[in-house]
Amino acid sequence: RGEATVFVPCHDTVRETGRVTVLVIPEVELALTLHSGPHSAEIDRAYGALGAYVSDHALAIEGPIREYYLIGPHETADDSQWRTEIGWPIFHTGPTAR
Repeated sequence: RGEATVFVPCHDTVRETGRVTVLVIPEVELALTLHSGPHSAEIDRAYGALGAYVSDHALAIEGPIREYYLIGPHETADDSQWRTEIGWPIFHTGPTAR
């Protein structure tokens, strides 16, 4: 159990209504991993491997872990094609390729 924030990127002003509120998600460096397939297919292992890497390299900082659904049920009913990018906040370690 825990708190989750579901967000949709937008460029226009958002009007708060009901449980919908405005939240700016700050830019942050992320350690990333890609999970292929449905969430029921061992996504917990992807989280575990990424968390172990971040911990082993002493990179962790405060902030929410992020999930980006690159390909999901809105794109295809074939869950073997689903792709979820998991991002763990880390401190900046040097130049990034952008």
